[in-house]
Amino acid sequence: MGQVSSSSSSCSIPPASATTGERDLDEGRRCPTDLISELPDECLACIFQSLGPGDRKRCSLVCKRWLRVEGQSRQRLSLDATSHLLTAIPSLFVRFDRVSKLALKCDRRMLSINDEALALVAVHCPSLTKLKLKACRELTDAGIEAFAKHCPALRKLSCASCTFGARGMNSVLRYCPALEELSIKRLRGLADGTAQPIGPPPGCSTSLRTICLKELYNGQCFSPLIAASKSLRNLRLYRCSGDWDRLLEAIAAQVQGLVEVHLERLQVSDRGLLALAGCADLEVLHLVKTPECTNAGLAAVADCCRMLRKLHIDGWKTNRIGDDGLVAVARKCKNLQELVLIGVNPTSASLSLLATNCLGLERLALCGSETIGDVELSCIAAKCASLRKLCIKGCPVSDQGMEALAAGCPNLVKVKVKKCRGVTSEGAEWLRASRGSLAVNLDTHDPPDASTSDCVPEHLDRSVAATTALNSHAPLDAPVTTSSGRSALSKARLVLHAGKSFMACTFMKWSISRSSQ
Repeated sequence: MGQVSSSSSSCSIPPASATTGERDLDEGRRCPTDLISELPDECLACIFQSLGPGDRKRCSLVCKRWLRVEGQSRQRLSLDATSHLLTAIPSLFVRFDRVSKLALKCDRRMLSINDEALALVAVHCPSLTKLKLKACRELTDAGIEAFAKHCPALRKLSCASCTFGARGMNSVLRYCPALEELSIKRLRGLADGTAQPIGPPPGCSTSLRTICLKELYNGQCFSPLIAASKSLRNLRLYRCSGDWDRLLEAIAAQVQGLVEVHLERLQVSDRGLLALAGCADLEVLHLVKTPECTNAGLAAVADCCRMLRKLHIDGWKTNRIGDDGLVAVARKCKNLQELVLIGVNPTSASLSLLATNCLGLERLALCGSETIGDVELSCIAAKCASLRKLCIKGCPVSDQGMEALAAGCPNLVKVKVKKCRGVTSEGAEWLRASRGSLAVNLDTHDPPDASTSDCVPEHLDRSVAATTALNSHAPLDAPVTTSSGRSALSKARLVLHAGKSFMACTFMKWSISRSSQ
């Protein structure tokens, strides 16, 4: 009795000597509450949006409220677009009823969703703004048209390895007037050579600002669409067959606001570059493996496009673009900030002028050049005061060039040297010691086939690295090597160690089996 009354009195009336913290703790013990349950749904949704996909899934299993809030706050959704998805679509979009960005991806070995499933998705997601389709081979023009009719707010469309054709694309342009970004890759329905032109209805223009066409056999049927896109700012053409000079002339005559142009493995010559020179606002130009482009075409672009900031050239070692074209760029494009030269052979004459005139040059990559040696590297170190990041690959430079870098380029923060046999680890360590704040990345490994993607430094435009990675096709008979460049002795030791481990495991299994008998 006395103990009970003593404990109850101590809980109801805290002693006078108790601190405020002790009283709060005591009250918390008497009145336990779930503070998270008092959070509004909006605050809980903000927390979920800051989590990764895995954490969001785990949070949705906590309770029914979290399951509901997590589903209603999810705006992005990626689904396995196999044929089995059809029956699950209604229940899926009851939970995820506010999805605005949807990705439907199917394995090429599986049967994809059909027109019925895509139409059902459109009915449940009328406010969809972004759609990505990959390897959905069962979709036809009719399914794309049914989808476009129900999703007029669509702003971004990406299709890869699908089989619908021009009719489906024209339906999207007709029923989705807010479309701003279009990316088409390997559209099988255009491969028959008889595809009708793709473009908006007669007398209408589009809101497209970005068009990307990749690996299309009949990609020139998109020329009416490109020409009708008065607001177009970004044009990317990769591995599309046909002669593009004439089409670039027609496009440039009607679309003069282009800011970024990527041309990769196209049949385009100086005639096409001369047409692009009419785009005075051009800031980014990528010429990747276009062997018919020469110094004259590059000079024409430089003469008219004075706002050029980024220039990427993969000359494919044809020596058709060199000092003359780069000198024109140095004299006219003084706002240049990023320069990537692959398979191009510049000398100190053009490099010196680029460093002198382009005072804002911050990123420079020189890859696979036979003329970039210690003298050229010393020129860069002495005159490129604003340079921050430098990549050199497959060039005949040595430790002497590294010493020149140690004394120049005061703003340099990162140097990447790959496959330059004259540069030793001692030279790289000396450069690190001389410039304590400088990050030096040395890779002396020399594979049989240097890919273009390795030439583009990771700190440069990621979109370039992604597109150039498509070009890296090593020969089938090339030996398998590693970037660490292990010696033959270390590899032999590794094999010997693996063999010993295998024998030990085998003897252990035998002993266990005999003991069990």
